[in-house]
Amino acid sequence: MAKQPNLSPYQRKIVDRYYEHQDTIYATKLSELVGSIALAESDKQRDTLWKRAREYLAKCKADEATIAAICDARNTQRLAQAAAAVMAGKRIPPMA
Repeated sequence: MAKQPNLSPYQRKIVDRYYEHQDTIYATKLSELVGSIALAESDKQRDTLWKRAREYLAKCKADEATIAAICDARNTQRLAQAAAAVMAGKRIPPMA
């Protein structure tokens, strides 16, 4: 990321830590989505949450075939396993 002269050294450290821990942030959001999908009351809510899950899986560097297999089938159990793998610092295993 390019240096921004308008940030103080303290602000610069905050921004740097954000980008340093971005994988953890995405993993946390992905695991929160699992619960939100399970508790969603309407199909419209579920559609929105699955769309977001697809985006976070891509940000967690899952391959496109795995993302499609999880999200197209709307497999919450497989999504939870993927979230657990990311939280553990492992790559998301491809769908068999």
